[in-house]
Amino acid sequence: MRIVEIRERTFPISSPIRNAYIDFSKMTLSLVAVVTDVVRDGRPVVGFGFNSNGRYGQGSMMRERFIPRVLEADPASLLDETGDNLDPAAVWDAMMSNEKPGGHGERSVAVGTIDMAVWDAVAKIAGVPLYQLLADRYGDGRPNREVFVYAAGGYYYPGQDLAALQDEMRGYLDRGYTVVKKKIGGADLATDLRRIDAIHEVIDGRATLAVDANGRFDLPTALEYGEALSSYDLFWYEEAGDPLDFELQAQLSQSYAGPMATGENLFSVQDARNLIRYGGMRRDRDWLQFDCALSYGLVEYLRILDMLREHDWSPTRCIPHGGHQMSLSIAAGLGLGGNESYPDLFQPFGGFPDGASVVDGVVTLPELPGIGFEGKTDLYALMAELAG
Repeated sequence: MRIVEIRERTFPISSPIRNAYIDFSKMTLSLVAVVTDVVRDGRPVVGFGFNSNGRYGQGSMMRERFIPRVLEADPASLLDETGDNLDPAAVWDAMMSNEKPGGHGERSVAVGTIDMAVWDAVAKIAGVPLYQLLADRYGDGRPNREVFVYAAGGYYYPGQDLAALQDEMRGYLDRGYTVVKKKIGGADLATDLRRIDAIHEVIDGRATLAVDANGRFDLPTALEYGEALSSYDLFWYEEAGDPLDFELQAQLSQSYAGPMATGENLFSVQDARNLIRYGGMRRDRDWLQFDCALSYGLVEYLRILDMLREHDWSPTRCIPHGGHQMSLSIAAGLGLGGNESYPDLFQPFGGFPDGASVVDGVVTLPELPGIGFEGKTDLYALMAELAG
């Protein structure tokens, strides 16, 4: 078998929302199709992938470097030991050939997107859901199809008042979420606290609130917010400072006793290791948000999980960023603590397969081959067009 073609198309996922650092008015993503010569039900098996929101599409980088390397490689070198399926690690090695270490920025997004499509194809060729394939290869063969998810929202909208913010949160509660998230740092502290209070009026014991600063704060501001936030029982205080400022994170952990979360903007096992070594993260309460779609894909994510085990961190402390079905499959197959969810944003790429619903904060994954994109009608319409 062989990879016949790899296609990329850039799609807009623009929105008027903003967080503390960026607005999403010009946001894009890359959708990738890995076309194989394996035929199922009269059609070639095609694996699909796309990158998470917050990082732009990387089509030019894929076309200039990573796709040609895969297609120019000896097809036999990309196969597993059976010769009947792709070896994602071998494809990853081909993509990363002639690349220097370091400089993980946007390169990791391009590789991670293609890697997602490869894993989708591998599971489809095997005829099983990706979560089952992962449980068989790296676990005890028993995936947990019931995955905790939280509703990521609370962005700053133009003209949104507190009543509209409350309505947004009510919508998440009505759809079964037990944890909701809002953005902070895009306004002054007093305004953010009023927004937090308004949300607490709505959730009032029905759910728990998490807050996310998107790396906006310097150390004094992070500490000031931490002191103010200490009066709330938050699910977590997320990404207070720059993702690579491990000293800020470590100092904040000494004064803020509640749970913290970070990691969505760390794109390699090396950076993840430095967070664990130097960021003051506490394995009994803090959360890690590494996102495979932004950080070289599942091949690298497996290395990150190995590193975490070496440092006595459980995979249950990982709740990936991104709100995509790839991380849902990883959570179910590898025993992560849950996954982010975007109930209303970045459609049709966010969300779950048709018919899947959140009950008491948990979504049950359907038994669909691969990642399960075919179960989401609006998303699969775009994928089928790309696949031809």
